[in-house]
Amino acid sequence: MTRRQAIVRQAETTEKRQLEEALEEGLEETFPASDPVNVIQPPPTRGDHHVKRTG
Repeated sequence: MTRRQAIVRQAETTEKRQLEEALEEGLEETFPASDPVNVIQPPPTRGDHHVKRTG
């Protein structure tokens, strides 16, 4: 495995872990509830222009 492949694999693993953590946090914050958890951030609306979002 090349160094570049290792870096890409590590980045993918980190992203997957962050998504799993976000999902787990969402489940904990909304439990018990009937609505499913959504970890995908919707696109900003015109009224959200003042809000800075991070990925």
